[in-house]
Amino acid sequence: MTVAGTGSPMRALDRVDAAVGGGIEHAMIHHHMRRLRRHGQLKALAPATEGLWAETAAPPRFGNAMEVLIDGANALPRMAEAIQGAQRHVHVCSWHLEPDFDPGPRKASPVKELLAEVAERVPVRVIVWAGAPVPVFQPRRGAVKAARERLVAGTKIQCQLDACTRLMHCHHEKLVIVDDELAFVGGIDLTTLAGDRYDTNEHAFKHDGIGWHDASAMLRGPIVRDVAAHFAMRWEATADEALELPTELEAAGDTAVQFTRTVPEGAYKVLPRGEFSVLETYIRALRSAQRLIYLENQFLWSPEIVHILETKLRTPPSPDFRVVVLLPHKANNGQDDTRGMLARLVEADDGRKQFLAATIMSRSGEQSGPLYVHAKIGIVDDEWLAIGSANLNEHSLFNDTEVDVVTCDPALARATRETLWAEHLERDDASGDATRLVDEAWHPIASEQLERQRAGAPLTHHLVELPGVSRRSRRLLGPLDALVVDG
Repeated sequence: MTVAGTGSPMRALDRVDAAVGGGIEHAMIHHHMRRLRRHGQLKALAPATEGLWAETAAPPRFGNAMEVLIDGANALPRMAEAIQGAQRHVHVCSWHLEPDFDPGPRKASPVKELLAEVAERVPVRVIVWAGAPVPVFQPRRGAVKAARERLVAGTKIQCQLDACTRLMHCHHEKLVIVDDELAFVGGIDLTTLAGDRYDTNEHAFKHDGIGWHDASAMLRGPIVRDVAAHFAMRWEATADEALELPTELEAAGDTAVQFTRTVPEGAYKVLPRGEFSVLETYIRALRSAQRLIYLENQFLWSPEIVHILETKLRTPPSPDFRVVVLLPHKANNGQDDTRGMLARLVEADDGRKQFLAATIMSRSGEQSGPLYVHAKIGIVDDEWLAIGSANLNEHSLFNDTEVDVVTCDPALARATRETLWAEHLERDDASGDATRLVDEAWHPIASEQLERQRAGAPLTHHLVELPGVSRRSRRLLGPLDALVVDG
């Protein structure tokens, strides 16, 4: 076999490979345009106006307090504390929930006991995805039903299994709402399925499983009513019970926050045309980027998103423009699709080093191992911040149900980025010029650790560069999947 670039048959094969890959991606994009146009939602994919707020979502709410909680060790105990203090009700949405999952550091207080105790004095309502109807995905419906029975047995907990999804998709939201005054919106489920959600910012090496990097936003103020209304919509659809909502909530801070979501058309009667405002707000923000795009996500195989990134890299808005994406070392599905997209972005960067794809590994001394990047965070120009449950793939942007919150608070966006970068760069302070940090810290550290990994040497840092793949055909599974299962 000869090497590409020598005029050999391999080069011709690469050209065919690229043409096939590009053709499928264009077909999928046009398919989505037709689908959204058919349901009057095209502006989510092709917003005609400028600005960062989504027009297809409820308007942004002003007067909120928003705190970003990084990693399970910071988020899960805060959720448990809020649930314990409930005065009127507790509402939980989860992709998967295990009754014996422990949200605390001591592994001694399972979520069933926590919710059951509170349910003795106030209503506790839980919505969980009913599980995969096709037995090639997890969690399977039989396992979900068994978990529900364990959760409610001997308690006053109310739990509904929601099957109102498209055949090959899921309810992916992760919400905790207390008294309609406090809400958590993020990527953390109350389960150990596929990995340990309870992990610290240090991400120490685990001998008994894979660590989990994730995040959640804690919210107070008027935005909580939008979160509560979404839960009420799903509860009424599954339990046939209408929930009373507060008419308005008092201001709790000075941050404007918008509630965005993916709800495919036909999933719920009250949203017959669906809603795709997660897609819209990402498209608006990424198109507007002038200095920095920073993404943490489980997946990156949405052609609509990658096309914007590729265009930005081919024609950078400024010499200081940088794109950094943090992804899992090995995603639990769609891995080849993500790596193929990364290859495109590396090619668009054309050696300028304005783009970097990296991952983080758990590490203690010379021991290192996988760490699953599950956070769904977007930051643009230190001015726009999104956090929630939505992945940057076609499942989350078009077909699963998802919930994100978005703010255009520059101080919060910058503080969140600096906190994340301090964690990933293993330093106490990551303030200062973002471009300089990417050039002088992110690139050299990640590159060195990749070389050590390839040489079989112990890692000296947990930040590692992610290479793309050389063949476009390796990323066709995601597009083909979307074309087959989309409506």
